Parts: sequence; structure tokens; C-alpha cells
Amino acid sequence: MPSLEKLLHESVPQLKKRFLERGQPVPDGLLEALDYDPRDGARELSRKIRLRRYKNRAEGQRLRNLLRYESELWTQGITIIAGVDEAGMAPLAGPVVAGAVILKKGYKLRGLDDSKKILDDEKRDSLAQQIKVDAVCWAVGRAEVEEVDRLNIYHAGLLAMQRAVEGLGVRPEFVLVDARKIPFCPSPQRGIIHGDALSSSIAAASIIAKTTRDALMMAIDFQYPGYGFACH
Repeated sequence: MPSLEKLLHESVPQLKKRFLERGQPVPDGLLEALDYDPRDGARELSRKIRLRRYKNRAEGQRLRNLLRYESELWTQGITIIAGVDEAGMAPLAGPVVAGAVILKKGYKLRGLDDSKKILDDEKRDSLAQQIKVDAVCWAVGRAEVEEVDRLNIYHAGLLAMQRAVEGLGVRPEFVLVDARKIPFCPSPQRGIIHGDALSSSIAAASIIAKTTRDALMMAIDFQYPGYGFACH
């Protein structure tokens, strides 16, 4: 890394590329020097770097808060924790799909959140792919339309969750579930109201469930156009 004196002789585009685009560590004194730099672009660069730092700290705190329920279990020596959530309880067509995910202890993924809060489909799909790569294991379970008609939507959702847990390649020591309890669950469990916004494990499961179901409904819509299946 060049000295502070040499950095201040670099052009603003060079500094921007170094510290914003490449994300190099900002040396002590640089931001203060940029604040008093006569170049408008230099002062604006200082503002942008500070804003990025603020956002990073805020995101880091949000992700730490998302691990509150997992942290309670870690203190008890429980580390193999599955999060479970479903998608498809409100739509008028298609199956209910549930996701189950076991994340590594302390795992943090920037942008991870309740799938309903992520309005960008591309971002949601990107998070789903990263979760699948990083997770200890993950699985999905489905309750078909016929089962929804026979059992009712609530119990069909529970069935999909049960199947998702059963599909995991590793048996969880504990299961965190969004707002309910899974019948015949082989592990201790806890239902958390709004869990997809409060637990990293459940949030990851919600993203897996949502993206899996969306892809399924898109495929059905392509096969049977004109019925609006992609909107369900």
C-alpha cells in the first residue's frame, strides 16, 4: 500500500477504484485528508467511503441479531440446527413447498432475510444459490394440490415441512420453525412467530422454499400458458 502522502497525489478515479471498487483497507488519516482536499470529488469520495462503512456496520449488526435464537442453542452445546419454512400457503394454485436448511455455526450471508422482504427476484435467486453451496445440507418438501384439498392448506403446509426435515442428509439436533410445530418431528423444535425475519436458519429456509416454488410455478405456467400460474 502506498504511503498516505503518495495516495493523496493519486487522482480521484484512482482512489475510487482502489477503495470503493476493490475494497482495499482505508489507511488511517486518509478520510480526514480527503475531507479537506480542495477537489470536490475527493470530498465526495470520503463521504461515500464513510457511508459504506456505516452500511456495513448496520448490516453486520442485523446479521448478528438474526443469530439470536441460534446463539441460545450454541451456548447449550447444540450446533446442528435446522431452520424450516414454507411457501405457497396464500396462492390459489399449486403445491405447498417447504425448505429445511442446516447452516454452519456462525454463518452470515450479506442480504439474508425473510424471502418476502427481498423484492428483487434476481437477488433472491442469488442468495438461494449461495445458501445451497454453503449449507451443511438443505432439502425441500412438497404437499401436492390433492393433499391440500384433502388435508386443508394448514395441515398440508405442516406435511411439506415434515417432508423437508425428513429429506435432510444430516439429522438436526434442534429445529427452528416459522410460527408452528411440525408433527412427527424427530428432533426437539421451537416455533417462532415471524421466525423468517428473526432467525438466519429460518430465513435461509424461506428463501429455498420461495425460489423452489417460484421456479416450479414458472415451469407450470410455461406448460399451461394463459392461466397465470406464474402469479401464484
